[in-house]
Amino acid sequence: MSLPDRMHAMVLHQPGRPLQLEDRPLPLPGPGEILLEVHACGVCRTDLHLVDGELPDPRLPVIPGHEIVGTVAALGSGVTGLAVGNRVGVPWLGLTCGTCPSCRKGRENLCDRPLFTGYTRDGGYAQFAVADLRYVFPIPEGYDDIAAAPLLCAGLIGYRAYRMTGEGAERLGLYGFGAAAHIVAQIAVAEGREVFAFTRPGDLGAAWAGGADEPPPVPLEAAIIFAPVGALVPVALRAVTKGGTVVCGGIHMSDIPAFPYRILWEERVLRSVTNLTRADGLDLLATAARHCLHIETTVYPLAEANQALDDLRGGRLTGAAVLRVDHS
Repeated sequence: MSLPDRMHAMVLHQPGRPLQLEDRPLPLPGPGEILLEVHACGVCRTDLHLVDGELPDPRLPVIPGHEIVGTVAALGSGVTGLAVGNRVGVPWLGLTCGTCPSCRKGRENLCDRPLFTGYTRDGGYAQFAVADLRYVFPIPEGYDDIAAAPLLCAGLIGYRAYRMTGEGAERLGLYGFGAAAHIVAQIAVAEGREVFAFTRPGDLGAAWAGGADEPPPVPLEAAIIFAPVGALVPVALRAVTKGGTVVCGGIHMSDIPAFPYRILWEERVLRSVTNLTRADGLDLLATAARHCLHIETTVYPLAEANQALDDLRGGRLTGAAVLRVDHS
């Protein structure tokens, strides 16, 4: 395919300031990399934390966005297994060193020297993006570009958090009902679990819905906190039965208040989720292919990325925000 010399991109120069629409040189893929023609990019709460200055040490200037769906436009040297025109997705974890103790133990999500898409390397709020071949995933049929984008972070991190609750947890509570919880709820229901949503009634098969300050009608066996609110940790611990697990599913959370040891006692588990592994990505996308998930989205053009972020900040979204990237 014939490639342009330049592209449009939304660029963050300083946290706390709006993104700037800029004309930039087309990036070139290096060894082991691909150039992706971006068709859609999800707008994640992590992007909002980046723009609002809540994540440390971003690489500035940077193009945000780590829920990227597009087609392969060019291959760097040494790339095999992909061809120009293949549709793939790019997630948050963009590169790992492969040599640190975590990587050697198969825990690449805890790599000591990672690069993150849209944070420490340029992401998908642009017409084109470069990605490492090892951290791209084939997109299952049945999902168009817009619907597939939220799977690349909301789906992946939500899925990893969900798997950390354990196979025996039949009653699952979800605190914060954004894009990740909408996806996890459908998977949990499809796998025969009973979901208790701390949100509005009727959310995608939930057996019960209520406010975060309401106790569930029965003790939960596990809970996932997707809202970045540390005060929900003791609330969730009180809601789970002995031996239950509470998983914190976000990259950023406000401070957790002090709580009495008795609500952690009886072998309750409190844990966090960090990044993803390639196995998580392959498992989630295979699960999505089996269950035909409904992905609710609100679509914005690339140039309106600031509006999408502001709507996410203000809680004015229905479903996941996704940028549609035009190449005309």
